[in-house]
Amino acid sequence: MNTHPSRRAFVIRAAGISAAIASGVSLSACGGSDPEPEFLYGVASGDPLADRVILWTHAQFPFLSDAVNLRYEVAQDASFSTVVSQGTVRASADTGYTAKVDATGLSAGTVYYYRFVYGNTRSPVGVTRTLPATASSLKLAVMSCSNYPAGYFNVYGEVASSDAECVIHLGDYIYEYAADGYASGTAASMGRTSKPANELLSLSDYRARHAQYKSDPDSKNLHAKLPFICIWDDHEIANDAYKDGAENHSPATEGTWAARKAAALQAYHEWMPIRTGSDKAKIYRSFNFGGLASLHMLDTRLIGREAQIDIAALAGLKGADARNTALAAFSSPTRQLLGTEQLQWLQGQMAASTATWQVLGQQVLMGRMEFPASVLAALNTSDTSTEAQAAGQKAVTDYLTAKGTPANLRTPTQAALMDTAQNPKLGYNLDAWDGYIVARETLLGTAAQLNKRLVVLAGDTHNAWHSDLTLMGLANPALAGVKVGEEFATSSVSSPGLEEYLVTLTPAQIKGIFEGVVDDLNWMDASRRGYLKMTFTATEAKGEWFFVDTITSRSYTASLGHTARWAV
Repeated sequence: MNTHPSRRAFVIRAAGISAAIASGVSLSACGGSDPEPEFLYGVASGDPLADRVILWTHAQFPFLSDAVNLRYEVAQDASFSTVVSQGTVRASADTGYTAKVDATGLSAGTVYYYRFVYGNTRSPVGVTRTLPATASSLKLAVMSCSNYPAGYFNVYGEVASSDAECVIHLGDYIYEYAADGYASGTAASMGRTSKPANELLSLSDYRARHAQYKSDPDSKNLHAKLPFICIWDDHEIANDAYKDGAENHSPATEGTWAARKAAALQAYHEWMPIRTGSDKAKIYRSFNFGGLASLHMLDTRLIGREAQIDIAALAGLKGADARNTALAAFSSPTRQLLGTEQLQWLQGQMAASTATWQVLGQQVLMGRMEFPASVLAALNTSDTSTEAQAAGQKAVTDYLTAKGTPANLRTPTQAALMDTAQNPKLGYNLDAWDGYIVARETLLGTAAQLNKRLVVLAGDTHNAWHSDLTLMGLANPALAGVKVGEEFATSSVSSPGLEEYLVTLTPAQIKGIFEGVVDDLNWMDASRRGYLKMTFTATEAKGEWFFVDTITSRSYTASLGHTARWAV
């Protein structure tokens, strides 16, 4: 048996002790030879309500498998002279030594301090807050796609020093790839090689990866400062997941999808400060911010999503039969992204809510990112030749020229480019709502019918976006183009974006193409990592996109990159 802690474990413990000392917490030892638990991953809070909040930690005796029985304390002050809620919670091998409890009996709109205690040993102190009973303003930090090997979590550091009241994490909190997989090119030089080294398949795999992400100092600091409201996306399980499988899952070599998903969801509920019900697969839920905003967190990934459609088949690149099959699925009136049960729940929540703003916290872009076939066919990212680049640029220029020419002055060629029967439009990313057009139309139609102010938050793409949300008019052509709401989409914490795929184009060119070609797109950023701060008042929803200048060094600068307002 190894009786000496590893160097990595020592570093993590030292970081935890330093954080505790910085927060003024005593770490005095118990007397005698009784073992003391270690709180290697700090503390976290989440899913706040007006009278309660989830508290989380990880506690384990060094080199022992015994369970750790903890006391949690919630106080109105940092010195814990006025404890308002306390109780016991257990960290054991059954939960990977994580401990999670719903601290009740709290007052609305109040900042609290919390900690976990074992004898004379105390965890770092965390700060959290409950939801307000009434609110005139609200500030949310919106993030997604925090990829450990891709770079440092400098964005977490920025959010920790912001004036946000709560963190909304829209998924891809961890990534499942092997150590030599996606976005790992500079991981070794930064000391951020993924652990375990293999792709995640088992419960122990997912637990170990969550632990590594929680060991990050910026992650620990942010979790200790603000409550999180989280939803998963695909990488918490496997890339491009849907309810029955994933692009990055092979049953022949990796076992059943059901077993892998069950392991991933178990670890997620263990390691995240989320309120866990009887069914771990059902995590859509609502939060009422004092009548100002109702936040509905949606699962667009696992519970109801049907398999993605192959864009090459839909575009006719795999033959007529494949195109007809893809087209039938694409336009099916029953094609699901949320699933019937979740959609009905959301419709009920929106109908019952009297909040000024209806806010959807979900993963993938809802805005219509539609490109004409002439442009999609020419922008071949696998061909980096000079000829291919020229052809792609010409297709874009030709389309934008035709778009900017009055209809009565267009040449026959230009008229054909603008004729959607001859040059149809198609969303470039069918993993997003563009691949589920009837489902999107149904949801937007509900918001329009209920006359709700709709704001949609999104992540997933690793780039920042601001779009109008409009109806396609599938059921009623007279409604085509009617604006229903606006979408504010955050960049990634560290995962690379379009600039890593459209390598033949500069970020400025990518931005110009998207903003010029996509009708509903108001603004996008094509190259920077950051987060979105949403501020709500009775008359305005404001999005501010903040960016860091690097994720490959812990020394960085941050700046405000763009502001968008929707005043109604």
